[in-house]
Amino acid sequence: MIWKKDNLRLGLALGMLGPILGLALIWQFKFNEMPFAEFLELFMSNNRLITSIGSLSLLTNAVLFTIYINTERDETAKGIFISTVIYGIGILILKIFN
Repeated sequence: MIWKKDNLRLGLALGMLGPILGLALIWQFKFNEMPFAEFLELFMSNNRLITSIGSLSLLTNAVLFTIYINTERDETAKGIFISTVIYGIGILILKIFN
């Protein structure tokens, strides 16, 4: 089963999908009255939302990372960590240049 594998590529893929899922969940539960495209525009243009929603969306990676570390699948956890750092830097850059 793919979830049982321990490799860097799986970790990178999970790490890239996790925050997107987190962002979709935040939109669904908090901002569902507006279209998703409008929500993304609001998120990208408001510095306070970049910080709060960006951090919350990265929590999904924290959960994934914890699961893979606790089950001793370190290569996958490493990929999730690398993806999280990339997203974090992206959020920081977005906040600085906004």
